[in-house]
Amino acid sequence: MHQAVKLFFNKFVTHQYPVKMVSAEKDLYDWFFEIWHYHLFQLGKTMITTKSVVLLVLALYLLFVFTGWVKRFLSRRIFPRYGIDAGVGQSMATIIRYGLMLVGTIVVFQTSGIDLSTLGIMMGALGIGIGFGLQNVANNFISGIIILSERPVKVGDRIEIDNLQGNIVDISARATTVLTNDNISVIVPNSDLVSQRVINWTHNTKNVRLNFPVGVSYKEDPESVRKLLIEVAKANAGVLHEPEPDVLFDEFGDSSLNFILRVWTTEYSNTPRVLKSQLYYAVFEKFKEHNIEIPFPQRDVHIRSVTSKE
Repeated sequence: MHQAVKLFFNKFVTHQYPVKMVSAEKDLYDWFFEIWHYHLFQLGKTMITTKSVVLLVLALYLLFVFTGWVKRFLSRRIFPRYGIDAGVGQSMATIIRYGLMLVGTIVVFQTSGIDLSTLGIMMGALGIGIGFGLQNVANNFISGIIILSERPVKVGDRIEIDNLQGNIVDISARATTVLTNDNISVIVPNSDLVSQRVINWTHNTKNVRLNFPVGVSYKEDPESVRKLLIEVAKANAGVLHEPEPDVLFDEFGDSSLNFILRVWTTEYSNTPRVLKSQLYYAVFEKFKEHNIEIPFPQRDVHIRSVTSKE
């Protein structure tokens, strides 16, 4: 390669440009060639040069981009064709990407002529030194592998952890992204999802049951109240008819008879407060229509006069 370029300069360039310009360009080429093949250090029996480092970094970058494209292609194009759940497909695509990156990294190092056994010894020595500083990173990475393999949570699930409620939109090697109903992305370390108690609203199915308390005056007939609440629930398009909504007579309160309206929903599993608002609006109108009194807390104060004897 080096000789071919020199022949090109001697045969063509020297006939086109003055001697000084040709000499400067040749010096520039020689300088670039020397930098490109500059010996940085020796790793085992392999001499590491500037060329090998640049090509290695470029190959690893292309590997990272390629595996990311494969992950998106599998999760968005291939798995949906076979009816695979979006969360399961995302987990499978991520595991496949990690596998491709591992195999690809080994192939890149092997083809670059780097002795992996020597590199492994060096990385092991470095690992002892920096291990304590990267404990959290390693913990989150391993937790991410556990989440992707066991799938206690997956993309699309509705979770609740530390007063945080939202939908999982992405699970990466270090953290999980949770999107709240206010369209705010919250980055949760993977280790928190493994070590803490997590409420997964949609782990088995998107169908969830929601409980809404309702209180009426003591003068009202409980059976009539139950029928009216059932009518309100069945009239709402977001409430499932199977399982049917039902009403529990919860307790005799201080100033009211307390009931619990229980409904099943799929549409509002991610936004239960929206369904609650719709039902309460309808309950208020229904009770107003049938003259059902909704009480407010009352306290009767009796003042007793006491005469003291002297």
